[in-house]
Amino acid sequence: MDLLRGAIRQYAWGSRTAIAGLMNRPAPSEQPEAELWLGAHPGDPAFLVSPTGSHSLLELLRDDPQTHLGTRVVGQFGPELPFLMKVIAADQPLSLQAHPNSAQAAEGFEREERDNLPVSAPHRNYRDARHKPEIVVALEEFDALAGFRPMLDTRRLLQAFGVRRLADAEELNAPNEPDGVRALFTRWMNQPQYVVDRLVSALTTGAKRYLELRGVMFAPEAKTILELAELYPGDPGVLAALLLNRITLQPGEALFLPAGNLHAYLRGVAVEVMANSDNVLRGGLTSKHVDLTELLRVLDFAPITEERLRPAIDRDGPCVMYTPPVEEFRVSVWSLGPDYVGREVTALEHEDGPHIFLCTKGSVTIRDSHRKFTLSRGEAAWISAQDRPIRLLADCSSQVFCAGVRP
Repeated sequence: MDLLRGAIRQYAWGSRTAIAGLMNRPAPSEQPEAELWLGAHPGDPAFLVSPTGSHSLLELLRDDPQTHLGTRVVGQFGPELPFLMKVIAADQPLSLQAHPNSAQAAEGFEREERDNLPVSAPHRNYRDARHKPEIVVALEEFDALAGFRPMLDTRRLLQAFGVRRLADAEELNAPNEPDGVRALFTRWMNQPQYVVDRLVSALTTGAKRYLELRGVMFAPEAKTILELAELYPGDPGVLAALLLNRITLQPGEALFLPAGNLHAYLRGVAVEVMANSDNVLRGGLTSKHVDLTELLRVLDFAPITEERLRPAIDRDGPCVMYTPPVEEFRVSVWSLGPDYVGREVTALEHEDGPHIFLCTKGSVTIRDSHRKFTLSRGEAAWISAQDRPIRLLADCSSQVFCAGVRP
């Protein structure tokens, strides 16, 4: 068990205050800070901080995977940490994107390896051979577009905005919804630029009119369309956003995004846990590489409601556990309010495998059978497979996230 120092990723859509504030550093930061990576991904591994110095978690696992990951995890996933934990802080919308399933990732990675594309090449789609399901748990109000909404809801939205050229699309009445969504999405994304410009202009006019008339039901969608059109003029992804569920998470609420789910995070701060992959296929709302043909190969066009994107939740005293239908990870959140201040709780007893703890509020003492130290807000701890039991003692009202391999 050791303190874990994460890697900060700087992207233009990031926040200059959120991650700096979480980690008790001066804010605003010099550059937008978008993500804090806590894991052993080769692209930016975290470092263990111990009395003997600082050591790469990636190298530690390569040197002795059995001790730190445990026999079961090594047997199931190989000598690698199967999950990656992040804090994500978005001040602007992210790209419209999806992630491949395991078979698609393996095939795509092998294909690009045969083509001798460097892993770091900006036009490379598959940087590893793994899938990337992910769960996001809001730390504050968090806005997202996720999953193709049912066609009936899309028709109602377009009718409310009064844009007949979009509302009358014959694909909206297709007898097979996934086929209709696929056909409409494909057509909108492949139109000539002058057609895209004309449709987006009509759409923004309709969205403004809807808000001026004080429309309520689709006000979040209207505001999002106006923001996206301003940030990404002429991007067909603005049209594609009409087809997705517009979701606002309150603190503690979560979304699980399986392979093939088209999504774009819009704004807010959250903890994100995913399979240990960096495979992203983008469809728009970005200056980065877009490969529409490859994106169409991996997308799941079956409409899905917001409720079905919410992961299963179990509650046990101060602990809430999110268990999505994947093997690589699950997430627990310990909310240690006034009733638990000064009262030690057992966070891990016999559960095997590695874990990462992240304090997002207050301050807790974390200990195993050999040592203990304090986690302040923004600090994290690495728990190897041999570190048991793990107990938490809150010094004040506190919150701790725990990511681990699903038993």
